[in-house]
Amino acid sequence: MTRLLILAAVPALMLASCERPDTPAPAEPPAQAVELGGVNLGEPVRVLGTEPFWAVNITPDALTYSDPEGEGPSFVNAGPSIQGTTATWRASAEDGTSLELVLVDTACSDGMSDRTYPLSARLTLGERTLNGCAASVDFLMNTDEQGNPVQQ
Repeated sequence: MTRLLILAAVPALMLASCERPDTPAPAEPPAQAVELGGVNLGEPVRVLGTEPFWAVNITPDALTYSDPEGEGPSFVNAGPSIQGTTATWRASAEDGTSLELVLVDTACSDGMSDRTYPLSARLTLGERTLNGCAASVDFLMNTDEQGNPVQQ
């Protein structure tokens, strides 16, 4: 009986010795970057409007509304729904406020600074609908009002 148990264990031991514990697990393929109008929507994006002044900061984790009175509700960023040249976020805040943010691959001017943005925006926050423009934070920090690189 002991001989039978030993013979039964040999194939299992042989298989175990073939596995290499230092072999890393296969890597998951990288997520595709979602891009709209040359803007990587996986990177921080700033959406803003004038008259009235408002903004939405889009980060990989959240969409956060603000206006001159301060920061408003924050929403979990579950990612946009992309259809053609349009990206749409829909979310609800803990207080029940609903948000629909639509970015469109159409150049936009904020009407005050003459800055040209690569995306147009429409924000519906609760019952209010606001229009504005959007660009990556990197674009806003590193270009002038005409979109030319800023000399650093």
